[in-house]
Amino acid sequence: MSEAAVGERTPVEVAVGVLIERDDAGHEGRFLLTSRPEGKVYAGYWEFPGGKLEAGESVEDALRRELHEELGITIGHGPDAVQPWQQLVMDYPHARVRLHFCKVFAWTGPFEMREAQQMAWQALPVAVVPVLPGTIPVLQWFAEERGHTGPTHRDAGT
Repeated sequence: MSEAAVGERTPVEVAVGVLIERDDAGHEGRFLLTSRPEGKVYAGYWEFPGGKLEAGESVEDALRRELHEELGITIGHGPDAVQPWQQLVMDYPHARVRLHFCKVFAWTGPFEMREAQQMAWQALPVAVVPVLPGTIPVLQWFAEERGHTGPTHRDAGT
């Protein structure tokens, strides 16, 4: 596919939850990655959970719905619970997506991997492999915010 054809694809809007643990002082700690389930494109790759916005949904509404559908949790309300963070357009062979990353600090309920995916609490550099290409910029943003130097992840072959 030519670059012009790729550029013409309308991006699919996707809400992405970056679930982060905080310590008692409010410092950000580990973050949650989940594996893409079998039967989906990039099955087995690690990513931040989320999914497509439905017609008329806000990013936060889609995030709330997706995290409940995928993980069984209910995210809190308000700026102390969910904070819009970054946006990124990714061109994958199968789709062009606009990823709306939100930091999520408050949720309730036990984690239930409702799509038979795996979950892993991670810090930099992440230990799980392979990492979905759209996840790598988030790891780089974390590195910048947290003053982390060195690699943020491992390549699948290393």
